[in-house]
Amino acid sequence: MADLQDDLHTATELGELDDLPESLPEPLPESVPAEPYVPVADPGTSPLERARAILGVHPVADGYNGLPWALRHLPWYDLELGESAVDTDVPRLREGHVGALLWSLHLPEGLDGDRAVGATLEQLDLVKTVVRAYPEGLRLAYTAGQITDVRNCGRISVLLGPAGAAALGDSLGTLRSLHALGLRALTLTGATWASEAGLTRFGEEVLREMNRLGVVADLSGASADTVRRVFAVSKAPALCTRSAARALRPHPANLPDDLLAELGEAKGLCMVPLTAEQTGPTVRDVADHLDHVRRVAGAECVGLSGTFDAGTAHPQELGDASCYPHLIAELLRRGWPESDIALLTWGNVQRVLRSADFTARAAQLRREPSTAKIADLDG
Repeated sequence: MADLQDDLHTATELGELDDLPESLPEPLPESVPAEPYVPVADPGTSPLERARAILGVHPVADGYNGLPWALRHLPWYDLELGESAVDTDVPRLREGHVGALLWSLHLPEGLDGDRAVGATLEQLDLVKTVVRAYPEGLRLAYTAGQITDVRNCGRISVLLGPAGAAALGDSLGTLRSLHALGLRALTLTGATWASEAGLTRFGEEVLREMNRLGVVADLSGASADTVRRVFAVSKAPALCTRSAARALRPHPANLPDDLLAELGEAKGLCMVPLTAEQTGPTVRDVADHLDHVRRVAGAECVGLSGTFDAGTAHPQELGDASCYPHLIAELLRRGWPESDIALLTWGNVQRVLRSADFTARAAQLRREPSTAKIADLDG
């Protein structure tokens, strides 16, 4: 992860440095000394009972949920009472102890340009309409602090994103507009400036503007060159919202060990998906991936991604949003300490979002909104 000290506007001349603010936000410490973890589960109870006790205090922050697109195809639904046509509704989120989730704004393949921008705006509008319709269960949140506030009010936080890179229409102005509407994560794939060859000059400018706004980069499915360039350029940690361990299952969205190690060094977050295709057909297979990512990247760099309502098959015992306690029980059987489970479910996502917020505040003091055009930087 790049150093904030290097983030000066590309158009700043030496004589203009006198106009910089006299002080900047205090830098985040490399590691905040944590208070000793206080166990919350009775070690004499069953793993499933212990799992539910832990999740009652440290709920799941789910990295990817495809419900918005799934709802577009239903003539009627009731997420408050329960909806059998989808994998996600308020009762199952509560049963699964989900405290926050990112609602995907991804679009079907083939949409690009103005069509992709318009369809993403429609997705944003739908999400806000759905959340307003269920105020006793769902609340929109935009920062780590708001997520905590929503949880303390007994609601479930909905964060907007990730969206696909095509949603920008190659325009930084569109990125700023989407951020103003609530977008908080963007997947860096599917654009000419973020391809198998890595980030172009315009792609790097997109990333710098994302840092300035507080939009987190999602690297799931990105090429190795793109991933490494993001680690080099970005001042904020990145997410992989749907990536498991390629050493265990050779799926193209899964990360090889060298990239997992670099993700750990960059303080990023690999959110392991609960899909049979990427992790395997059983809850034990998912736990194997979590074990592997924790061992290679570190306990502070592993998270969970239900990937429900995204058109994928799920492992046994993990068929919908209510099933997280079964996975946590499996990890307890394997000897995971409660403190690592608390990081896995809640703490690591909070850290990444807080870091993105800090980075944005610091960058806004150094850098004006970018006016760069893709034609100027990439030709």
